[in-house]
Amino acid sequence: MAIIPDTKNWTWVLERECPDCGFDSSATAAREVPRLLRENAAAWPVVLERDDVRERPDEGTWSALEYAAHVRDVFRVFDGRLALMLEQDEPAFANWDQDATALEDRYAEQDPAVVSRELTEAAETMARALEAVPDDAWGRRGLRSDGSAFTVETLAQYFIHDPVHHLHDVRG
Repeated sequence: MAIIPDTKNWTWVLERECPDCGFDSSATAAREVPRLLRENAAAWPVVLERDDVRERPDEGTWSALEYAAHVRDVFRVFDGRLALMLEQDEPAFANWDQDATALEDRYAEQDPAVVSRELTEAAETMARALEAVPDDAWGRRGLRSDGSAFTVETLAQYFIHDPVHHLHDVRG
């Protein structure tokens, strides 16, 4: 179990297409994210029903179950960040160590059926939250601890790349 923590700054996905998964957040309208989110979430239950859902392709790569649990938690974390941005002026986001969460919450040991249900529910919650963003709020800002600033619009664009990319990861 030698997962190497991901320390990359993925904000570059706001500027160009991802060479790995082919998704282009920079060309994605924020108002399209709820639809894309629902489409993405609808694909995960099939992944989580696979016989090899717990198998890692190699020691340094999460299993499909671990990726799905991570995606579920991404939906939850970004829903919280969106709420902060709509409620506060330029909130600072708490750091989230996704790799520590995977270990602490034992992603590899979770029930795939439960993860499937929770992922779908979290996706719908986030999709509805994005649909409810008032027209005048898309420019509201939030700040990462590294100083990166997001607007609600760029947060949505940045966010959607993660589940799209990870679905690509598990489909190979």
